Amino acid sequence: MSRAVGGTETAAAGTPPERPVRPRRAVPERRGRPRSAAADTAIIEAVLRMIEDGASIGELSMERIAREAGVGKATVYRRWPGKSALMLDVMRSLDEPGPQLNGASLRDDLVSLLEFLRRRGLAKRNSALLRTVVSHVQAQPELWAEYHETVVQARHEALLDVLRRGMANGEIRADQDVETISDLFVGPMLARAVLHEWKELPEGLAEDIVDMVLEGVRPKERPEPG
Repeated sequence: MSRAVGGTETAAAGTPPERPVRPRRAVPERRGRPRSAAADTAIIEAVLRMIEDGASIGELSMERIAREAGVGKATVYRRWPGKSALMLDVMRSLDEPGPQLNGASLRDDLVSLLEFLRRRGLAKRNSALLRTVVSHVQAQPELWAEYHETVVQARHEALLDVLRRGMANGEIRADQDVETISDLFVGPMLARAVLHEWKELPEGLAEDIVDMVLEGVRPKERPEPG
């Protein structure tokens, strides 16, 4: 899900780069012999390079990936038990962190989150590389569930935190389910980006959605007693 909410998301509409710029992934700590960040990067870059050159994911064996990366096959298998696990990290490498929210303005934070989704949608539409990797991961329920739990869910929680703050401040109705309200904000953007890919994702769309939804979820003013 655009990749947040950096490189993949910063292209202007109509002129995005074919290959998004990827931030460096943090290498998780493990016991025993330390992993080489350079080897991790070389392996992931090798996969991306081969896909860009026209290889299908089905044509990529762990042996071929190791040769392209200039490492031994054992080096690849020490990091990933199989190609599916490797492809999940390849997809994560195409992501970027979500936007920094300053908490000063409910509207500004909501716009930042939706703008991240808009740019993510543009990146996927215009990058054959990103579409290929995302489609592969989505087609495997276990991989997609792990990606959702480790990446998508964190972005969703960031939105819920903003909405709960708005409820506490009296800017959003507190008598409605926060999950439902979150769907009202992200639904229109996701519908265009995922369900109706022929529809445009123009600049200013995030602001329009936020303003329309905020108008509907503001607390209703109670009539003064006569």
